[in-house]
Amino acid sequence: MDKAPGKTVAGAPVEPDAETSLQRLDRAALGIIYGSITVLSVLMAVGDHSEQPLETAAVLFGSTLAVTLAKAFSELLSRALDSGEKITRTSWRKAWAHSRPVLVTANISTALFMAAGFGVISIELALILSQASCVLFLLTLGARVGWVLERAVLSTILGAGFAGSIGLLLALMKFVIH
Repeated sequence: MDKAPGKTVAGAPVEPDAETSLQRLDRAALGIIYGSITVLSVLMAVGDHSEQPLETAAVLFGSTLAVTLAKAFSELLSRALDSGEKITRTSWRKAWAHSRPVLVTANISTALFMAAGFGVISIELALILSQASCVLFLLTLGARVGWVLERAVLSTILGAGFAGSIGLLLALMKFVIH
């Protein structure tokens, strides 16, 4: 979409530097993918905590936070080693940039398990919705990649199918393992 000065989107003027929701999604893609796969992996590893959904919520968020901090910290240190530059607040922000979407992804599942812990929904529904949200994130980003690369419906469908199937495979593995 052309964002030249004076152009409008849905009748509203668009600033030349205004970021679209698709651009925000593209920027957050790495974190959303990483977070979705991490959440699905942690859910697979936690086993069956049917009577302890709050523990599942804590383990899920804590594990995802630990993995996210490890990723950000390793990026920070490896960049410093590669570039020889000092670690600054700016370099920490750059390393942390993809971590926020990871935690947002984990927060959705954590909130669902907390809701189960307080009796708002069942633990089974919390698990299904958590897995479905992660698969949906992967499916959506796979479709986005297919569209951006080829601008063709078939590529969009194939991208969605590929990324979504990875999430679905991880979700199904939980049931096979446990």
